[in-house]
Amino acid sequence: MDGQPIRVIVADDHVRAREGIRSILQMDSEFEIVAEGTNGREAVELTGVWMPDLLLMDINMPEMNGLEATKRIKEKYPYVKIIIVTVSDDVADLFEAVKKGAQGYLLKNISPHSWIEYLKAVAGDEAPMSREFAVRLLREFSVKEHKASPKNGLTVREQDILELVAKGLSNREIADRLELSEHTVKNHLKNIMCKLHMENRVQLTRYVYEQEMGWH
Repeated sequence: MDGQPIRVIVADDHVRAREGIRSILQMDSEFEIVAEGTNGREAVELTGVWMPDLLLMDINMPEMNGLEATKRIKEKYPYVKIIIVTVSDDVADLFEAVKKGAQGYLLKNISPHSWIEYLKAVAGDEAPMSREFAVRLLREFSVKEHKASPKNGLTVREQDILELVAKGLSNREIADRLELSEHTVKNHLKNIMCKLHMENRVQLTRYVYEQEMGWH
């Protein structure tokens, strides 16, 4: 993670569960918990504010469950990696979570050291998915479920950042202009490039001029 801490949001409606997760992550200085939520709606809101690297999400929560929150977050912020944390190893729940965009899952009863290793692997894009799970998951997907996002799917904040990129501003300059942290801007840019299927700032700038979006 290029020397930066792995920034984490924890969403669970049980105080003890959040305390347990916090105690595990505090075992390793590479993790930094930036916020905690008690339901899916808070998880969505906090993600927009903090733009974490990882979000640890419980499934059964009030107001909005973890599966719906996962779907909404991945639609808005595809770069954010979501790990479902659950006491259940019900395959149907896990399939549903991954179909909605989660990168993986952790069972609450496995050892803390396994948690640390797994979360670091996910954060570094190295987490393996078992062959059996991958095959079963592929069978669950169907062509009709693959829908293109409307227009470019960017949020208002992402549109603002994209326009400033097109004007030649650096991440630091964008952060100062929008009163954000440089890390937040960097993660927003990863979201933007993921949504627009682009790889660098040059492509983003050309896209803005070709589209003549005129947001302001």
